[in-house]
Amino acid sequence: MYEFEYHRPSSVAEAAELVSKADDGALMAGGQTLIPTLKQRLASPSDVVDLGAIAELKGIRVEGDAVVVGAGTPHAAVAGSAEVQGAIPALAALAEAIGDPQVRNKGTLGGSIANNDPAADYPAAVLGLGATVTTNQREIAADDFFTGMFETALTDGEIVTAVRFPKPQRAGYAKFPNPASRYAIVGVLVAETSGGVRVAVTGAGSCVFRASEMEQALAGSFSAEALDGISVPADDLNNDLHASAAYRAHLVSVMAKRAVAAAQ
Repeated sequence: MYEFEYHRPSSVAEAAELVSKADDGALMAGGQTLIPTLKQRLASPSDVVDLGAIAELKGIRVEGDAVVVGAGTPHAAVAGSAEVQGAIPALAALAEAIGDPQVRNKGTLGGSIANNDPAADYPAAVLGLGATVTTNQREIAADDFFTGMFETALTDGEIVTAVRFPKPQRAGYAKFPNPASRYAIVGVLVAETSGGVRVAVTGAGSCVFRASEMEQALAGSFSAEALDGISVPADDLNNDLHASAAYRAHLVSVMAKRAVAAAQ
């Protein structure tokens, strides 16, 4: 691990100021990605700004037709939240399936989506539910937030403060996990929302994406049978030691059907 200056601000404004003044500052939420990266000397920031003590980033509340989750809220808190379980059970189930108890108690919603690991679960929830990401500078629609592998629409020093999840009419999530890491080899979130059916796929490609043909089929009939014969092309899917692109394409169809069943 390289030497760096460590900061633990108590407000978003203070954190933004610290990272803006740093030569090469890094924001840290739960540290589940940054700390291993630092230990392996794959990153050498001049400053690490720890967001863990900022109370305004934590908490869950219901606002009208949406559930607002603070960016610093741990996965375990989302999984165990009565508000989330009552309004969006699929979101609670997704959070409960992330990693192991240690990861769920330290990792955060904001850290997960800002990192945008291609196999992370939360990007599927944000995109599949048509959420809105709030930062210290603006609001970003889910369809505009995830831009590529480990890439998002966030600018340097921009801090995710909360995510607003609209309550769906029904939603379900299913994933085929890596047996070691519990990351999604393929995960699919299906939601019937006020704006139509949304199907978000994580783990299969370089970045979370929507399966438009499946969305159209489910709009006509929200049933697993409606997905018979529909598949995603394997051409641009991940191909690694965990699963081939063809196997991932097959899993997308299987997990989509299971997600629909879970939603029902």
